[in-house]
Amino acid sequence: MSDNPLSTPVHTHPVPMLRVSGTHREIGRQIGEGARSQVQHSVENARSLLSDAYEQLELTWDGAKIQARKYLPFAQERYNQYVDEMAGIAEGANVAFEDIVVLNAMEAVTMDALHLTRCTSMAVNEERTADGHVLAAHNEDWVPEDEDDVFLIYAKPDDEPPFMAMNYGGLLPNVGFNAYGIAQLIDSVYPNDSRIGIPRLVAARAVLSAKTPAEAIRKMLVPHRAAGYNHLLVHESGEIYSVEASARRFDILYALDGYMAHTNHYLTRPMQEIEKDPEELISSRVRYYRANRLLRQNESHTIKTLQAIQKDHTNFSNSICNHAVDVNDPLDREKTINAMVIDLTAREMHIAWGNPCQNSYHTFHLEE
Repeated sequence: MSDNPLSTPVHTHPVPMLRVSGTHREIGRQIGEGARSQVQHSVENARSLLSDAYEQLELTWDGAKIQARKYLPFAQERYNQYVDEMAGIAEGANVAFEDIVVLNAMEAVTMDALHLTRCTSMAVNEERTADGHVLAAHNEDWVPEDEDDVFLIYAKPDDEPPFMAMNYGGLLPNVGFNAYGIAQLIDSVYPNDSRIGIPRLVAARAVLSAKTPAEAIRKMLVPHRAAGYNHLLVHESGEIYSVEASARRFDILYALDGYMAHTNHYLTRPMQEIEKDPEELISSRVRYYRANRLLRQNESHTIKTLQAIQKDHTNFSNSICNHAVDVNDPLDREKTINAMVIDLTAREMHIAWGNPCQNSYHTFHLEE
């Protein structure tokens, strides 16, 4: 393999960061204004994606808006503050509110067809690091067209803890950490019991408001959720959980030995029973075993050792550092659009914009 596999995009400057504060509506509006071009571009990308995939999905953008509207009352009833954030994003970015709702319910309205994603999440606690810090790492994989829409959010809500989150386009923030030492990494999973309910992105957004691990888990498992993710939950105390959720079930893995890795398939038996099309998730299993092996080879991890795992190319192009190569199917051409290591002890995020094998990590601090 060459040093730069197939001309991977290189970003010469750090991921842009937005500082936002106030009510949820104000926070959304500030995100929309500050990332207007990214939000508008992500809506255009989503429209194109549905258009390109029409033969498989038979879903138009207008049809997606009709479907997404069914989920809104459930979100409004339980988490209206985050519906306010979506409305604010729409106002600030000068796009239709219905378009933002589609983006945040896209997994549901497409029945997960657009989300055979290849994210990889890992964590190690203070027993497994050289300096006694608690570390979490995540490769975010999605369609190449949205890589330019990546940005960071540093938020100080009036009624919730300050947080820092990676985001792209018009989505609600969800992958990040807060001032109470709670970090959340998300991997898409594919249950067969999905239903109309609270969109999983809305539930994931709520986790960033949690002050304790138990509160975070309750928010992941909110009643009437439409489906579920795997939420890799890390606490500054060194507690690490993988909460595997679906619409009606959940199971929890706990890092007794101080290590945790997860990709895009269920690991526990109760959740495997309801996994949809597991044979389509072979690459997820390969990545999981690879990440797990590399993680456990080291008993004194550092930020650098986790970054090295994030750059791994075994099983290229479906590797941990994932490259969209020679793939014509619009539903199956993701790449790593950013990679981050969160140092919960130091309240820092180290993030590479694009594939970490070719892009530098930059450090951002959460100042409480």
